[in-house]
Amino acid sequence: MSVTASSPAKIILFGEHFVVYGEPALATAIDKRAYVSADLRSDERIYVSSADLGISGYFLNESFQADCGGPEARAKLEPVRIAAQRILNLAKKKGGVNVKVRSSIPVAAGLGSSAAVAAAAASSIGQLLGVEVSRDDIFQAALEAERFVHGTPSGIDPAIATYGGVLLYYKGKGHTCLKVEGDLPLVVGDTGIKRSTGEMVAQVRKMKKRYPSILNPLIKAGGRIALCAVEALKRGDLNTLGELMNINHAMLSAVGVSNEPLDRLVHAARRAGALGAKLTGAGGGGCIIALSHPEKLGQIVEEIEREGGKAFVARKTNLGVNIERP
Repeated sequence: MSVTASSPAKIILFGEHFVVYGEPALATAIDKRAYVSADLRSDERIYVSSADLGISGYFLNESFQADCGGPEARAKLEPVRIAAQRILNLAKKKGGVNVKVRSSIPVAAGLGSSAAVAAAAASSIGQLLGVEVSRDDIFQAALEAERFVHGTPSGIDPAIATYGGVLLYYKGKGHTCLKVEGDLPLVVGDTGIKRSTGEMVAQVRKMKKRYPSILNPLIKAGGRIALCAVEALKRGDLNTLGELMNINHAMLSAVGVSNEPLDRLVHAARRAGALGAKLTGAGGGGCIIALSHPEKLGQIVEEIEREGGKAFVARKTNLGVNIERP
């Protein structure tokens, strides 16, 4: 028997980096998903494969044997093993599992790919083993996997991957689910440049240490922007949301996490009629998001792609981690 679960990608609308220092961040799940299928093995190994990345291998205790992709495949597959092992421990099961991953979420682009895979893996394995796995259990499994990937993650990615919807998130305090009725017409533009969240967070921390009197008020202002955005979102005020996005991007540029490829796509989106555009996620590469009225979405996609990015229209979704019925 095989069980498949899926989990959504995420977009940080406001507050990335500032959330690390206790300020709120606003994020939404979007309609790109990771799918993980699990079935039982007759031995105690955990076998993980990703057709999209062309890698696979076996874990047994602390050892790893690559099946495809060489020894370097271990680092990319380890977060899935961590999530799987946590659920196996929770179930008090000694057996092994096969875990197969497929995903439409771009990797290392700031869209929460690793957290979505980990959450889906935890959910599918829990269902396979017939144990009661709560959403909080799934969140904790995904968070543990994210610590391997990012060092000290804020927790936004596993929260969105698990619960879906639109969340206001405070590091260490958890999240609040927001009821957002209206649509949120967004375009995601991908620079195609992979980056490390941990490296970008460390870069901001160094700058904060050098210039605390400048960075501390800026971080506080980032939190206020996120809270203003919550009110605008509840009102369905897209114009104000766009303006706040533009301010937020300028602040992220000020702390050193934007760069020329990101700025080029941001300005392309605005030129094409976006109400606002900003980088999303850690920066240094990855993606931008652009907010617009629905009739402008197509031309924003075209303009971003003309500037060398890959673009797609994204819709917010309330569906978090979910068991896929056969």
